[in-house]
Amino acid sequence: MENSQMIKQENSVLRWGGLSGIIGGILFILSLVVAMVLIPAAPANLTELVARFPDVHILRVAENGLYLFGLILGVPLFLALFWAIKKTSLAPALFGSALGIVGLISMAISATPHVAHFSLSELYQSPGVSPEAQATLGLMWEATWGLFNAPLYVGFLVGMIGFTLVGIGMFGSQKFGKGLSWVIMVLGAAGIIAAFLQMIDPASLIGIVPFFAYIIFYFVLGIKVYKLSKSA
Repeated sequence: MENSQMIKQENSVLRWGGLSGIIGGILFILSLVVAMVLIPAAPANLTELVARFPDVHILRVAENGLYLFGLILGVPLFLALFWAIKKTSLAPALFGSALGIVGLISMAISATPHVAHFSLSELYQSPGVSPEAQATLGLMWEATWGLFNAPLYVGFLVGMIGFTLVGIGMFGSQKFGKGLSWVIMVLGAAGIIAAFLQMIDPASLIGIVPFFAYIIFYFVLGIKVYKLSKSA
């Protein structure tokens, strides 16, 4: 009876972790839709970027909120992955899930730039603000983006290392198979390289690679872990 109860508890860990990954991936995609479809393209002029903030404020809140909750749901996924492979590959399971969660925390720190931008926008919209002051606020706006991007890029790098280690751990588990393990390891390694290059050249668009890698990881591993909860 106790063994049956333990199996049920283990399956619930896998089920919750798998569902979290799947839902988190959906939230990432919805965040991307809001950012790329609903929010108009950013103007080149910094002062115009600050000036239009009240018009897109709610959309920014929606975008960042979806993204933040997607990151939070990655934590149960990493814990479920650790639980699934710890018996066969304890070291990569432990260190990979730990680094993965650290990466998610770092990215979460950068998830709400609209909070800082809101106060800058209020100053910009204040009566009597001179054009010179508005130009300065535009520069401060850009600097704020840089401050928020710094932990984002660190999160990309650390998170990709975490997923790569988890992939190595999966390699020794028959539950996942060598094919899926190689996919996770190769994609994780590509994400590490892309994240490192992004830190060298912050203006580069290569940072999109680890972001989409996260979406793939969430869906692929989330579905796999959820299926394990049904077959275990």
